[in-house]
Amino acid sequence: MKFIIITLFLLTSFACGNAGKPIPQNTNGSAVTASSEKPQTAIAHSLENQTQKNDTSAGEKSKWTQSGDPIDTKEFDAAIASAEVVLGKKPSDNEAKSALAAAYFKRAEALTGARQYASALGDYRKALKHDPSNETAKEWIDQITMIYKSLKREAPQEGQEPPPLPFNKDEK
Repeated sequence: MKFIIITLFLLTSFACGNAGKPIPQNTNGSAVTASSEKPQTAIAHSLENQTQKNDTSAGEKSKWTQSGDPIDTKEFDAAIASAEVVLGKKPSDNEAKSALAAAYFKRAEALTGARQYASALGDYRKALKHDPSNETAKEWIDQITMIYKSLKREAPQEGQEPPPLPFNKDEK
């Protein structure tokens, strides 16, 4: 049941992540724009006059794209860097490996919450590399790749996952 709920949540997030905003209209039919936003028209959000670049109806998968909400990952990045230094000094220490795996897993959870699935996938894979017994990381890897497949998109290959989206304090 938990798997179904999480899968539905992720599918909904992918589908609704880039929904357009309604544009208020004046009585004369022209769009009213806020000074902080670019003026948009209803045509900008419709598929009516757009041609489809990739036809994935024949079973062909399209390339993955990076999306989601930018978040501040400085604390997670610092924890990962610190754990990497410790592991570098003690490469065979299981506690150091577990600490690095936990740091990657925490950032992956935050990225998943921010709908940055391609980046989160990379961190789940790194967590699993340092802690092969992490069943939750395995489940998330399977769920994210399954969602990419259901959307007929290619999931990032291991080692080709993008870094988290850049975060700008002024945007939030």
